[in-house]
Amino acid sequence: MEKIILDGTVVAKEIKEKLKGRIESLKENGIIPCLATILVGNDPSSETYVRMKGNACEKLGIHSIRVHLPEETTTEELLAAIQGLNEDETVHGILLQHPVPSHIDERLAFEAIDIRKDVDGVTSAGYGQTALGFGQYPSCTPAAIMEIINYYKIPVEGKHAVVVGRSPILGKPVSALLLNENATVTTCHSKTTNLPDILKQADIVVAAVGRPKFIQGPWLKEGAVVLDAGYNKGNIGDIDYEACLEVASAITPVPGGVGPVTISMLLKHTVDSAEKNKY
Repeated sequence: MEKIILDGTVVAKEIKEKLKGRIESLKENGIIPCLATILVGNDPSSETYVRMKGNACEKLGIHSIRVHLPEETTTEELLAAIQGLNEDETVHGILLQHPVPSHIDERLAFEAIDIRKDVDGVTSAGYGQTALGFGQYPSCTPAAIMEIINYYKIPVEGKHAVVVGRSPILGKPVSALLLNENATVTTCHSKTTNLPDILKQADIVVAAVGRPKFIQGPWLKEGAVVLDAGYNKGNIGDIDYEACLEVASAITPVPGGVGPVTISMLLKHTVDSAEKNKY
């Protein structure tokens, strides 16, 4: 059986290439696409992610604003910072890096983001629109998974997709996106019993559980397509890659799979917003 490595770097490169002309066109009309990222505290992983996103913006000519707030920032202070960015007509996208410190009401902060600028798909309204099939900006990792599926022309309609994970910005929205493409979707989670038995039925597996090397090769159906959205310490995904590679027909590596496409989708959504909201 031929194995297809679903190379996210190739997909990400194509997305960025297509954005270049659109960004130039906006600039000719006096509009510079702008993404604002908010980081609360000094979590090293979060700082790395924010820096990567800022660098990706700058390389494409998207303006990047970084708002770094101290660890002791209150919910009210964070909401005020978000409101300031909502009102700034030069800002087209707002990303609140999560997790935020535990004393902050993260959901309230997400909900404060203007839906026109919710380029990371974190508001409940954005999620609802995604589920109903008309969302402007799905959460970036689910959007990246669908982009990889489309790029490699993986059939979805009529297939049984099993999503392992139910987070509001990954498992739930990717389940909705797959359902909208006419897959039959089973969403599994930490309370699911007989997970290996369910995975044995899956034509498409999305690993989004946040546990390193959790999904094992023998759990998979022969020829399954496996998309690993996990990113754990040491650049390890949520699947046992070598074991799953033996069984899968197509698989994403970690790193170099879903991750690069996720950042590209964030850039794309920011450009989309700049085009839609020409202040």
